[in-house]
Amino acid sequence: MRIVPASATILDDLDRQSMARRIESCGRLCYKSEDRITDSSAEPFIRKVMEYGHNSVMEMAALSLRVYCETEAIIDQFLAAQPKYMQIDRPAKKEKMLLVSGTVRAFREIYQNCGNVKLVKGMTAMLAQRHPLFFFDLAGKRGFLPQTGVEVEKLTLAEVDALPADLLVKHRHLAVRFITNRAVTHELVRHRPCSFLQESQRYCRYSQDKFGNEVTFIRPLFYAEGSEEYRLWQQAMQGCEKIYLQLLETSSPQAARTVLPNSCKTEIIVYANLLEWLHIFRLRTTRAAEPSMREVMNPLLLEMQRRFPGVFDALQGE
Repeated sequence: MRIVPASATILDDLDRQSMARRIESCGRLCYKSEDRITDSSAEPFIRKVMEYGHNSVMEMAALSLRVYCETEAIIDQFLAAQPKYMQIDRPAKKEKMLLVSGTVRAFREIYQNCGNVKLVKGMTAMLAQRHPLFFFDLAGKRGFLPQTGVEVEKLTLAEVDALPADLLVKHRHLAVRFITNRAVTHELVRHRPCSFLQESQRYCRYSQDKFGNEVTFIRPLFYAEGSEEYRLWQQAMQGCEKIYLQLLETSSPQAARTVLPNSCKTEIIVYANLLEWLHIFRLRTTRAAEPSMREVMNPLLLEMQRRFPGVFDALQGE
């Protein structure tokens, strides 16, 4: 039995990696198979994810596009398709230009659902040329053809960061990796719009060597170490661990996990734009918020304020 503290880490190092490496790094969290990452492992991992339909993994990389259209009709047709899970802005009303941001999954699914829309075809053709791994299964016999009247540019991260504040908060996405207990993650996954990937007790077998042949728990902030309450909590966790490991001798992890408590350590990646992070902090850093949630959210807010002062400085954690 291990006891570890809760923590939150901004994964801005992923922003400097390729989209394939980023998606693999996040996706392997679910199975805790990060040790299998090699220089050539990203492509087969992503192809298998697509084959199995694990679409949530494809939400861990966002793209921002600047789309110039020849006519208003092209824009109207696109908006009439009611694109889902995308942020769409028209920075200058007089210009026929849109700023479109979404995850790889969002761009894949809009093509699958609205592949006859001219602007969608133009965006997909550009993305498939630059990132063929994410669109190879949608190409068909003719592939993706560029569209006349539609010009698409992909923004760099530096260009996104240079956007005016009102656009930055909507088009800049950031991933945070939480190490916390399952009571906290039950609350985190209620937030929308966000993307989530979480360590899976269904697939992780904690009796394996890579987990130390033991279950890891999050230190409870409610009880002081050495107190009678802490002793009782520790005793309960040891009992759960013992039964869980016994069940694994004859059961699968998804069956044995039914005895594991909320105090179990889990890891979750939350990926959202800055506007949604603002909303999360407004709810999860107040005195009314669950104490274990505040334990990770208040330090995280301070770090966000350091990195994006113009966005988060108005918030005051408690």
